Amino acid sequence: MLPETRRRRLRELITKQGYATLDELVKALNVSESTVRRDLETLDLTGAVKRTHGGAVYSGEVRALPAFDERTHTAMAEKRAIGEATAALIEDGDTVLLDGGTTTLEVARALLAREIHVQVVTNSLPIAQLVAASHQTDLILIGGYVYPRTGVALGPLAIAMMQGIRVRKAILGAGGIMADGVYNSNLLLVETERQMMACGQEVVIAADWTKFGRLALARLCGLDEVTRLVCDDRTPEAQRAMLEAAGVIVHTAGLEGRNGHDGPGGKAAAGLPGKATETDERTEA
Repeated sequence: MLPETRRRRLRELITKQGYATLDELVKALNVSESTVRRDLETLDLTGAVKRTHGGAVYSGEVRALPAFDERTHTAMAEKRAIGEATAALIEDGDTVLLDGGTTTLEVARALLAREIHVQVVTNSLPIAQLVAASHQTDLILIGGYVYPRTGVALGPLAIAMMQGIRVRKAILGAGGIMADGVYNSNLLLVETERQMMACGQEVVIAADWTKFGRLALARLCGLDEVTRLVCDDRTPEAQRAMLEAAGVIVHTAGLEGRNGHDGPGGKAAAGLPGKATETDERTEA
């Protein structure tokens, strides 16, 4: 089989399933594991799929949403590392709520790669499409007004649906993080995210270094309302110290060849390699 034909077949299989293990792909194509690994590396470079530990995830579904396509060059590596570090905090059997955004999309991708059984509640169509293809993950999709730029359900209907839901961890992104709290630029999004926070036993914020010291339109919450924050190791030490002083457990995702950091009582998510493919739309809503 020609390499081009083989890679097209790999892409078709991963696209159809959303996620495929290395063993599944080896059996489907009847080729060696090393051949599949090389082909997946090639497809990852083109953006057609994303390599994960033990397989690959389809990444093309977000291309249809303009906001994801428009913002692809800021903190790419950091977002993927943050996604992996955040997913590492989720335990088998957990129920988690994933906010919409490209950072949380990276969390979803990394979570599927862990191959544990979890229930995922989300208001994000891109995340739902990804998770729905997994045989090990249960999906609960929040409805409401779908913001066309990001495919995220917002507003009164989404809020009403979440009022009867409780999850172990509510994982949200951020548009800005200041000493007085967490901010986002969309008022309707902030209103919806406040209800998400009320659903969670723990509130986890996933945000890269570009969000620190940045003010956005609407204040979501104070730092004292955040249980954990996952950032990358480009985040200034002073910003991490500010969070720890407010009682936030800080987890720092290390990029390749760099060390992570642990907040008081936290578990380090250091040395997690990877690169993200998009940036978080919430700051541009």
